[in-house]
Amino acid sequence: MLDFEKKHDHIVCIDSDGCAMDTMNIKHIRCFGPCMVKEWELSEWEQEILERWNEINLYSLTRGINRFKGLSMALSEINEKYRKIDGVEELCVWSETAPELSNSALESMIGTSPVFEKALRWSRSVNEEIEKLPQEEIKPFEGVKEAFSLIHESADIAVVSSANPEAVRNEWERFGLLEMVDVVCTQEVGSKSACIKMISEKGYEKDHILMVGDAPGDRKAAEENEILFYPILVKHEDESWTEFRTTALDKFMKLSYEDYGVEKKKQFERNLDTGES
Repeated sequence: MLDFEKKHDHIVCIDSDGCAMDTMNIKHIRCFGPCMVKEWELSEWEQEILERWNEINLYSLTRGINRFKGLSMALSEINEKYRKIDGVEELCVWSETAPELSNSALESMIGTSPVFEKALRWSRSVNEEIEKLPQEEIKPFEGVKEAFSLIHESADIAVVSSANPEAVRNEWERFGLLEMVDVVCTQEVGSKSACIKMISEKGYEKDHILMVGDAPGDRKAAEENEILFYPILVKHEDESWTEFRTTALDKFMKLSYEDYGVEKKKQFERNLDTGES
């Protein structure tokens, strides 16, 4: 059970990377993909592999996928197209069946197959590279802090993210966001759906919980828990946060969100399907 107290009747759950924080592109382009190429010695096909990594993780309907699921997908394709990846089948099974996908969960698999040691080394390298990114390039989208201030007046706030917990806390604290957050749920707690379920068990009604996210996984987590969803549209993030402040939050607080939410989901799907993302 999550260790926090319900203060308001409403709660807004907010994803971090690519939603509140403008960090998705830089982390994948400079950290995730290159670390995979290095760990599995794939430099011979680096350009094609990095392009495919970014497509999987940034510019398609799998945007926002958990890092280990993304790694499994990429390595499976590399195994078929470029060269044999030892243990890729075991990694895929683990990423699809493990109750928790995190470094600590991966540590328990060490010794069962060398692929898990490589995956853990890759994940830790990614975290190290993310920490080295210039701080001035890691920032919230425009209007996020103002949105948090508005939410904080009348609702609880939860971080619901599949990202590395240390990075999330450091980034949100640096920009004065963490002080307005009631609970942080990152990859070590469980899936986004599991996190929302634990949050709802604190006593919130379904229509009093809103998930704000930028990826299909955020919408899926909301739908699995029968709560509301507000999309941050890829390449239209600033406009999305403006609309959240001026329209969405008010509808949510007044319990008149449902029809509006249906239209926002359609807009979310169109935005991804048009290739803008």
